[in-house]
Amino acid sequence: MLVSPQHTPLVTVVQLDAGVPLDRFAHWLDGVETRTVHAYRGEHLDLADVGDGLLVLGGQMSALDVDAPGITATRTLLADAVASGVPTLGICLGAQLLAVATGGRVQVAAPPGPEAGVIEVRWRPEALTDALVGPLLDPGTPEDHRATPMPSMHADAVVDLPRGAVWLAHSRQYPYQAFRVGASAWGLQFHPEASPATLHAWASLHEDIDTDAVDAAVAQHDASIAAHGALLARTFASVVRERTEDAVLV
Repeated sequence: MLVSPQHTPLVTVVQLDAGVPLDRFAHWLDGVETRTVHAYRGEHLDLADVGDGLLVLGGQMSALDVDAPGITATRTLLADAVASGVPTLGICLGAQLLAVATGGRVQVAAPPGPEAGVIEVRWRPEALTDALVGPLLDPGTPEDHRATPMPSMHADAVVDLPRGAVWLAHSRQYPYQAFRVGASAWGLQFHPEASPATLHAWASLHEDIDTDAVDAAVAQHDASIAAHGALLARTFASVVRERTEDAVLV
């Protein structure tokens, strides 16, 4: 597609749940325009309308619940985006949908149980050279110390990655915290976009989650969470901008 040098890249955000917004990413996606599709209201779109990038947020429903608003359409959209090379980021449910859409497998209510609060995302060697998560890492840090605190709130989990996917990170409780499909589609099981207020609201919905403990963990780690979340958002926006700039030369 030919674009003008003045073109501002457009990232389409798919919001699957009214309670799971773009949150702090709205202030961190530098140099791109965002447009939110409220899938939970029945809004949907095809790949031709996505623009230059795609970001799929989380939600309380399952990636396998074909009757939930937006789930089937978003799975199709993700598969099309990956096939077309559109820079794509799936967060939590979005990551699970990305996995299922490209041949992976998700388990509902996975046996390790809910992962809630602040977790230690442990980066694998493959993350060092990854376009999205690589900037988070200091190559001089020993491999067993490459970890980043991040918010988490999920019970379903990816249990098999799509064939050919690159495994980027794990946590103590779940193996697939981050992965890449193809050259420019990423799934993050954790929530780099979530503010303390949003994570508190999510925890309050579950009787089996200690909301006070979640609040305390977030307060302890939020400076690091915000810094790394902002870097992830800005790096994804940069990936989108670079692809758009390359299109100018076509």
